[in-house]
Amino acid sequence: MFFRVWALIIKEMQTLWQDKRTRFVLIVSPIIQLLIFSNAATLAVDHIRIGVFNRDNGKLGYEYIERVVGSSYFNQIFFVKKQSDIKPLIDEQKVYGVIVIDPQFSKDILAGKSGQIQLLMDGRQANATQIISGYISDISQDFSKNMAEKYHRKLQSSTVIVRHQFNPNLEFKWFTIPSILGTLLALTGIIVTALAVAREREMGTFDQLLVSPLSMSNILLGKTIPALLVGLVQGTLMFLCSIFIFHVPFTGSLGLFYLAMIIYLLAVIGIGLFISSLVKTQQQAILGAFLFMVPAVSTSGFATSVQNMPVWLQDASLINPIRYFLVIVRGLYLKNAPFLDLLPYLTALAVIAIVTLVTATWFFRRRM
Repeated sequence: MFFRVWALIIKEMQTLWQDKRTRFVLIVSPIIQLLIFSNAATLAVDHIRIGVFNRDNGKLGYEYIERVVGSSYFNQIFFVKKQSDIKPLIDEQKVYGVIVIDPQFSKDILAGKSGQIQLLMDGRQANATQIISGYISDISQDFSKNMAEKYHRKLQSSTVIVRHQFNPNLEFKWFTIPSILGTLLALTGIIVTALAVAREREMGTFDQLLVSPLSMSNILLGKTIPALLVGLVQGTLMFLCSIFIFHVPFTGSLGLFYLAMIIYLLAVIGIGLFISSLVKTQQQAILGAFLFMVPAVSTSGFATSVQNMPVWLQDASLINPIRYFLVIVRGLYLKNAPFLDLLPYLTALAVIAIVTLVTATWFFRRRM
């Protein structure tokens, strides 16, 4: 039996590797996607355009503007001359927002009061404007501290010092690249497995496998192992890119990383086999894979926290393997998470892998 399964594995690997286009898709394509998504899938806001309307004729208003101009946050400043110019700037999205300095700004500060600054933001870009508001708050807080020291006055509000654990400089790629790695692995594992069976059906060779001495379990094992090997190769390449190209620190156990990746790949391969048990063509297999991937990525915690979702959606995401793997891979990259901390997530992945593989096998036997 072992030699028969081994022969099927060799056949599958040869089918995958003999075509140049397939090799490109399996090896080069994930690297390209990692490079693109790591720069495109970011919530960081750079190259900010901001407007400034200085209604204060005092010296301190100009000092505040100098701080805004000198900040590395903003690369283009629009100086507004009159109130009526603000609306067109925001409406036409020439700026994210406009800083309006109060006419009494300098007088209030010199009198020991808080200087008033209004920030008019474009609500159509909610995420960006929230981040920019934080940038301007930082500038204002630093300006207030400097004024208090310069004029020997007490600060009007408390200063909050924030320190971020595991990602001190809030490097967004440290968060996104491990997540992209997990998402691309899922996509590959599902598509390779789903297409493998659908391709056999289209070519008419799957019926030959059914009349061979191989049992259904042997056939599915022969489809699972090549997809697992391809996933491990892709995962290794993306892991090396994350370390040596993007300089994302990996602080955890490499052995634990590969253990989690194997269990995770088995879980998504089980989903791929389940999809392939329901379809007859490669086109249907690809459609089925994307029908799974879109909601799976959306509920995985890739971009937004799972805890922010409705309760029913949080419950539904409990069967999503991507959700658990992202927690594991982020913990290993940034936190040096120990085995016991990750054990619940590894267990959940193992349960999903067992259920999906057994269910796929049962469906194949029933439909044959």
